[in-house]
Amino acid sequence: MNTPSVPQQRQPKQAPKLMTFSRIRSLLEHHIRQLREHIFFNSELAVLHGDPFIFRVILQQKPPFSIDDHRLGIITRGEIRGSINLVEKHLSAGSLIFIGPGSIISPISFSPDLEIHGIGLSANFPMPFAADQLPTAFNGQVRDFQLPASEADITTALSIIDTIWHIVHQPDYNRQTLSALVAAQMHHYNGLYLQHTSRLQSTLSHEQTLFDRFIYLVNQSATEHHQLSYYAQRMCLTERYLGTVVRQVSGTTAKSWIDRAIIARAKIELRHTDKSAAQLSEEMNFPNPSFFSKYFRRLTGQTPLEYRSAG
Repeated sequence: MNTPSVPQQRQPKQAPKLMTFSRIRSLLEHHIRQLREHIFFNSELAVLHGDPFIFRVILQQKPPFSIDDHRLGIITRGEIRGSINLVEKHLSAGSLIFIGPGSIISPISFSPDLEIHGIGLSANFPMPFAADQLPTAFNGQVRDFQLPASEADITTALSIIDTIWHIVHQPDYNRQTLSALVAAQMHHYNGLYLQHTSRLQSTLSHEQTLFDRFIYLVNQSATEHHQLSYYAQRMCLTERYLGTVVRQVSGTTAKSWIDRAIIARAKIELRHTDKSAAQLSEEMNFPNPSFFSKYFRRLTGQTPLEYRSAG
């Protein structure tokens, strides 16, 4: 007599939805010995010193991802392509990069000769500024930015990272010295950001400025607010005018940008958590799970369950 098979209970996924420091550290643990010359990690700080191996590992984890930390980088050679907060970026040598907490990132590809230096400040890092005294670029109003920088500006940023790299490899390094160096780097980036935005304001059209504001709001609120009317009201514009501006600037409808943000967040939750479609439907403000599943399938070609199983 055949013994009836007992259905195996699906084991909960261990990977968090956030690409946190602890998550990256666990992904790299088998490679730490070979990477010691290029990567430093502790619970508060990460320093990347040239080697792009970390991107190779992260790409294998099937993005998109969300992050909860501050990341400041410098591309010194090669190029990288990816989506940051819905907008596709193509960044090459001579670029300074900031990606802040709450960002959705999706690396796509990078050149074999990529060389990147940078620091990551975890949620545990004691920021060298009071909450109300953070430099403009890091006070939460800007989620990410990428700047073309002069050779002199790149040299300054690299010098600070090199000094940080030296400090963290000293036994019982002085945390106050480290904090001061991080503050110096943030001030350096902030000064360049303010110069860059000042130049842009004189050249950007009014329409481009409105579009940038719209994308910022969508990144903040799309999972709760699905209708264009909400964003038009926040921007004190009519829906028709806002929709026209977004299409003119981006070639894509405003509703498509909202849909992209919703789907990006849903994919993160499905890929990296065990939340059910019903739970996600409620959290993301859909009328019911059936509506959410049909919406997801219409935009991705897969049901939420099919997308999760494919991972």
